[in-house]
This record gives sequence, structure tokens and C-alpha cells, in this order.
Amino acid sequence: MEIKESWINKGYVDEPLPEGIDVKSEIRRMCKEKNAVILAHYYTDGAVQDIADFVGDSLALAQWSAKTDADIIVMCGVHFMGETNKILCPEKKVLVLDLNAGCSLADSCNAADLKKFVDEHPGYKVVSYVNTTAAVKALTDVVVTSSNAKLVIDSFPKDEKLIFGPDKNLGDYINSVTGRNMLLWNGGCHVHGQFSLEKILAIKAEHPDAKILVHPECPSPIQKVADVIGSTAGLLNFAIKDDATEFIVATESGILHEMTKACPDKTFIPAPPESSETMGCSCNECSFMKLNTLAKLYNTLKYEWPAIEVDSEIAKEAIKPIDKMLEISKNLKSAMSSK
Repeated sequence: MEIKESWINKGYVDEPLPEGIDVKSEIRRMCKEKNAVILAHYYTDGAVQDIADFVGDSLALAQWSAKTDADIIVMCGVHFMGETNKILCPEKKVLVLDLNAGCSLADSCNAADLKKFVDEHPGYKVVSYVNTTAAVKALTDVVVTSSNAKLVIDSFPKDEKLIFGPDKNLGDYINSVTGRNMLLWNGGCHVHGQFSLEKILAIKAEHPDAKILVHPECPSPIQKVADVIGSTAGLLNFAIKDDATEFIVATESGILHEMTKACPDKTFIPAPPESSETMGCSCNECSFMKLNTLAKLYNTLKYEWPAIEVDSEIAKEAIKPIDKMLEISKNLKSAMSSK
């Protein structure tokens, strides 16, 4: 099918849905016809999560893409996630819904600047958060996610010199729980960086029995009031297992969709950002994640575009730290299950 130049300029297929179609049924029909699998991050819109074959955090999505036998992977998330899928599955067609769905955290660290920083610190190993471009991963010794960062860092000798980037808040947290003194890149996520401590404490005063769930990309003052700090999947699992019935959630508000589905008898209150004007308007959303819509998903499957490509030389280097992360995670999981 022909891809219009105007669509290329916009970065997504800008075509209205045909009148009268059942878009969800058509999406599932095309997936079966094309042997396509839909992966979605917890931060995407609830309607996108509900149609996906698998919903997860960055680690789970990478693990899933590495093992799928689908011919086409449709990544409902942000650009670096599509790149990671393509690096892991170079023979597959990897589609994203909108090329404009970037990541402020990934944008806070470009490869040229990181290389200069690494060159200025010889003898250091580089640990990069998965929220980075393929070019940054190619300069990295091992990739981590918020789910496995502590476990991966603990796998290094205690005296290993480490550079950690790009998320300074996550790096600070990992330093605090491992006793390390990693050199930290000064990057951050625009969503997690704007939570309001004052407003969180005000909600806590109104809901004294609520537990505060905090993602480690949040600044230290937010982490200090947390009942639990964890990855998106970690916070979800805690909420499912814990006896509390109310939770204040300091991460991107898309996760509340899965939390509410998993725990319909519990109440989840989104932690407000500094910019929220009232307590009633407290959702802290990633504008990039919200670029993923059902209409774009339908059109992406129909036209099999936009497709992600990664330079072969960059991909050859970037696969190494991703494989190392997946291998460490696999070995640690096996060790824990055998106890």
C-alpha cells in the first residue's frame, strides 16, 4: 500500500478510520492475517492496553519480543522501545504507531556526549538505562531496567568503577541501596521529575491509610515518603499482594488502568504534578505515550508503517549489553526459583 508523503512528514498514518467498522475486531483480524503481535507499555492509553497481546514494563517487553515467533511486532510505546525490539529481532518487521513518540529521558543523553564523558573516565564500565537510543546502548557494557537495575549492579565486583546513565534519580536510588558510588549522568524523565511532594502529602493527610507507591525515576524527596519504591511492574505486583485498599501512585498514570483491572476492590489515586491546578486534576501523563491510539494502531497494521530500522553496525554493538542484561536476569531468576 502506498505511503503518502504527508504521512511521512507527520511520522504516522493520518487516515480516518472507515465508517462503521469495529476497529478492535479489525485489529485482531489483521494480527491473525499478518502473524503480528501487539506489545504495549503500561503507560499507554487503556484502550491500547486492552487490545494488546502483552502489556508490560520495559524489561518484560524486551523479554517478550526476544521470544515471539510473530513476523511483525507492533510496539505501542515510545521510539527507544521499538529500537530495542528491532535490535533483538532484526529479521522481524518492527512497527511503531507514531515516530514522534520519543522519550525525554532518552533525549537527555546523546551518544556523542556520552562517548566524550566515557573517554574522560578511562577504566569505567558503562551501565545504561533501557530508556536510551540504540547509539547510546552501543557504547554501553550492560543495559538495565528499573526492574532489574539493583540486581545487575550487584552482579559487578564491589570495587568496579561504574558510570550510570542517563537517569540521575534512578542512579541515586541504586547507589543508596547498593552502597555504590557510581558516576551519574545528569538526565531525567519529564513525567517523574514533576511530581509535587506538597500535594502528595496533602492527599496522604486526606487518606492516612493509603500507601504511597513511587517509581525510582522520581526525585529523592518523593522517594523519601514512599512506602515502596519499585518499577512499574513492581508497583503493580505490590498493589495486588498488599492488604492495603488505598494507594497513592507516583508514576505515569497509565499504570492505574492495569492496577484497577487487577484490583477492582482497591482505590488508586494518581500523585499530582506541580503543574496541576486542583486536586481533581491530578493525572501525570506522558504526552509521548499518549500518542499511541487505536486509530493509529489500526492504520499501522494496515499499512505496516512506520517501521523501525537500526543501523547494522550500531545494532551489532547495541545487542551485546541488552543480551547481557537478559542473561543476568535469566540467571538470577533461575537462582531465586531454585532456593
